[in-house]
Amino acid sequence: MKITDFEYHLPEELIAQEPAPRRDESRLLVLSRKGGEPEHRLFRDIAEYLRPGDTVVINNTRVIPARLWGEKKGTGTKIEVLLLTRVEEDAWEVLVRPGRRVPPGTGIKFGNDLQGTVEAVTEGGCRLMRFEYRGNFDRLLDQLGAMPLPPYIKKQPHDPHRYQTVYACEPGSAAAPTAGLHFTPELLSSIKERGVNVTPILLHVGLGTFRPVKVEDITQHHMHAEYYEITPETAQVINKTRARGGRVVAVGTTTTRCLETSGKDNGIIEPGSGWTEIFIYPGYRFRVIDGLVTNFHLPRSTLLMMISALAGRERVLEAYHEAVRLRYRFFSFGDAMLII
Repeated sequence: MKITDFEYHLPEELIAQEPAPRRDESRLLVLSRKGGEPEHRLFRDIAEYLRPGDTVVINNTRVIPARLWGEKKGTGTKIEVLLLTRVEEDAWEVLVRPGRRVPPGTGIKFGNDLQGTVEAVTEGGCRLMRFEYRGNFDRLLDQLGAMPLPPYIKKQPHDPHRYQTVYACEPGSAAAPTAGLHFTPELLSSIKERGVNVTPILLHVGLGTFRPVKVEDITQHHMHAEYYEITPETAQVINKTRARGGRVVAVGTTTTRCLETSGKDNGIIEPGSGWTEIFIYPGYRFRVIDGLVTNFHLPRSTLLMMISALAGRERVLEAYHEAVRLRYRFFSFGDAMLII
């Protein structure tokens, strides 16, 4: 299967630069896995597609101000650092720009109270950086760091909380699980009132979610590991849902990766924590999820490949062409799709 099989034309003006005025006022394209034409609704209508006994699974990770700007010790060269994954208490895997100027042993100063030293080059040209600081590391990040918006978003949102889900509570992500940005507390309450379970997992979004595919044969692509956790309570809710014949609807590709990593062949979820490198593309047999809430993804991305595995590549691309024709808004701050 080739990377060109996941190409589509997207006019640049359809890349959303800011969120909708209200989270649940985004548009919603509903694509049935059983076939038929897509339906076009608003996101607040999503509850109508859920049934009593279903379970909606959310990712409660919280985005940290992971983008830092520093100066290389000795030369003063400006260096940009993006925190990806915490490896140890004071050591992180990071992306750096310009990478060619940051070999192992390089020291970088971020203000007066925070500095880092590159200890090694890791997979894909990332760096292992160990930090030294005075005070509290998380508070220093709040002071010195910035929200790590994707490069196609050209300006910071007026309200930085719009790049967090309303249920975000576990700090550690380098990017938002954007499918969840559309939910409001009121919408979640109305879903629960229908007899639908809403339960959390945790997956800290790192390079695995947005690392581009650079090989022609997609089966040769290797996903970057991301940390996840599933509590015994969440596993029990999901397993009971499946046993009763209810549907498991994942909010986002990150939630899907977590659930499909933890699910056995019979669909039973095992609680626990670990690192997932799962790469889902057409031909994959889903073990846990029955439906997916997601945004519209970049051409050639692993995210587009995952939803193509769930709904069929041709059907997904047809739906994307329809979304372009109808001027849907794409990517992180854009509109949503429900595949069910």
